[in-house]
Amino acid sequence: MKRTMGCLMVFSLVLLFAAGALAQEGLVRTVTEGCKTELETYCKNVTPGEGRVLACLYAYEDKLSGRCEYALYDASVQLERVVNALSYVANECRDDLKAYCSAVKPGEGRLLDCIEKNKAKVSGRCTQAMKDVGLKKK
Repeated sequence: MKRTMGCLMVFSLVLLFAAGALAQEGLVRTVTEGCKTELETYCKNVTPGEGRVLACLYAYEDKLSGRCEYALYDASVQLERVVNALSYVANECRDDLKAYCSAVKPGEGRLLDCIEKNKAKVSGRCTQAMKDVGLKKK
């Protein structure tokens, strides 16, 4: 059960930091499908948002099926990949973000849009990192 607790904690962090709408959608789908029985049994009256559904699953961690535990683990692995990819891009694009996008408010793809608008000036390191993780057309 410690593994489940760790997965729930990591998954909660993913949602809190919103690693990206598409990634988050996939993570949510993984847990929703894998924990369908538990969500319908224990968490059906929980209002989604702000980690409440995950808190509900955490409260019933001793009753989670193997399928649900695996879904939570799988979601945490997916999240780790997304966080690593975003960290890589942020590190490689740090100077470009400072130079061209410092006035841009993060979120909702605004920084990526800013980098795209300045693609003629963006460093090769940043361009390559975005290609590497699939944030930019090859």
